[in-house]
Amino acid sequence: MSGTNAKTNEGNYFEDFKVGRVLRHATPRTVSEGDVALYQALFGSRFSLQSSAEVARHAGYKTAPVDDMLAFHIVFGKTVPDISLNAVANLGYADCRFLKPVFPGDTISTESKVIGLKENSNGETGVVYVRSTGRNQKDEIVLDYVRWVMVRKRDKSSPAPEEDVPHLPAAVGAEHLVAPHGTSFKGFDTVASGSPHLWDDYEKGEKIDHVDGITIEEAEHMMATRLYQNTAKVHFNQYTEGKGRFGRRLIYGGHVISLARALSFNGLGNAVLIAAINGGRHVAPCFGGDTVFAWSEILDKAEVKGRDDLGALRIRTFATKDKPCGEFPGAREKGYEEGVILDLDYWALMPRR
Repeated sequence: MSGTNAKTNEGNYFEDFKVGRVLRHATPRTVSEGDVALYQALFGSRFSLQSSAEVARHAGYKTAPVDDMLAFHIVFGKTVPDISLNAVANLGYADCRFLKPVFPGDTISTESKVIGLKENSNGETGVVYVRSTGRNQKDEIVLDYVRWVMVRKRDKSSPAPEEDVPHLPAAVGAEHLVAPHGTSFKGFDTVASGSPHLWDDYEKGEKIDHVDGITIEEAEHMMATRLYQNTAKVHFNQYTEGKGRFGRRLIYGGHVISLARALSFNGLGNAVLIAAINGGRHVAPCFGGDTVFAWSEILDKAEVKGRDDLGALRIRTFATKDKPCGEFPGAREKGYEEGVILDLDYWALMPRR
């Protein structure tokens, strides 16, 4: 029997992408309570709305919603075999809105559209821009976002495509934030949440050191990316990555986002919902054994259209590796301070007094 790779998927390389191409991703994923428990075990998130069915029912939900970042990672994971299987690095996010809550039992599927291409000057890689949309079993959009990723070329000599970099908004306007329909956070239980601080208590320009640190274990990272069915070689395959630039596997950037979000509970314990991600940059690589710290700045406050029970905080969170954040390490005029690995700008919804 002759050998062949005709039935296997080697993933798309940079030259396989064309602006306007739509990719419908396998495999639809039914979210279970087991997924929720495993996610909590991996990251230790303590936000009460996602932890307690009773807190959620008091707010008008049928049960506790899935953590917003777990929903994001599942939607993201669907895209990897088609978009970033041959990636060097995931570079950033923009224009991301969380539109419907996800609950255990929901089935999530994803499709993406290529919206931009730019070959890098080394001729070996290029940046692919895609808009990915996650839907539930009712065909309702739960999440929509743009990301850009650096992808290897199959053949360095292949001609560069015409450069087409999309214009992306600097932030999601507060008027476009969506609060879950049929809910009310009046009289939110701050004893159950573990924090007395509500939307009214935060000020623009305020900085919060989240104090705690979490060390990334290789096994936990591997388990997390498998939970999302994220098959990117840079995270899994030490045989190939051992021969690469860093000589070891990279930690999935979303893993750092989830750690930073979990750490932010200490200081933002009532920021119960992520409404949008305005932008995000994975500033530097992260590896197993690194300890992640985080701090946040309140960039803005806004009313939520049609709601007097919730307010929106625009939050910029920096995550670092092996660098506590008491001195608020962040962006410089050019680049970032040493140790910074994540710069994330997002809107969170928080109960009001």
